[in-house]
Amino acid sequence: MQRRTLQLSWALWVGLAASAAAQDPPPEIENNWVRVLRLHQGPHEHSALRERPASVVVYLTDVDERVTGPDGKAREVTRKAGETAYVDASRRSEENLSERPLEAIVIELKPARIHAAPVTLDPVKLDPKYHIVDFENDRVRILRTTLEPHIKSPMHEHPAYVVVYLTELHTTMKLGDGRIVDNPRRPGEIAWRDPLKHETENIGDHTAVEIQVELK
Repeated sequence: MQRRTLQLSWALWVGLAASAAAQDPPPEIENNWVRVLRLHQGPHEHSALRERPASVVVYLTDVDERVTGPDGKAREVTRKAGETAYVDASRRSEENLSERPLEAIVIELKPARIHAAPVTLDPVKLDPKYHIVDFENDRVRILRTTLEPHIKSPMHEHPAYVVVYLTELHTTMKLGDGRIVDNPRRPGEIAWRDPLKHETENIGDHTAVEIQVELK
């Protein structure tokens, strides 16, 4: 009886561990419009097949993974650290094919739309050298913003957005109302921003890069 109890306990522990492994990590940001996850996957780790909403992915490490759909068809995805991607809603599993762990920020888009008003001070038009559009559709615009040392951007506007800091960064932001905000960040940090009017100055000595995922 005792041996059977131990066997059942072991089976229960294995089942709970597998179930826990299939769960997402707690969201780092969640509101009416997005759920933002920091995903880690160990070498050759395989996730369970599950539904995923439309998402923006910001890769913090190089990625070599196999993505498999419910029909068993698989494709290999390779990305470099710092790249971004828009992924349509689908049912899929992922397997890390690399000998190294991978890390990515996944910005899941909820059904509710923010219906942002058009901005009049568009950074892409005002400062095109340093604000590059990685991708745009009817849900999001993904901007890659580069801040060279001691460069100040012109006053510009964003709708609500998620920002992912790819590098160390230390900026000051002058807001539309004249307030000055100190903004030191570490690589991989993320933040939610409500609609914002500001100019930014890189007060650090290194070029900084961030990804801004604007919602529509």
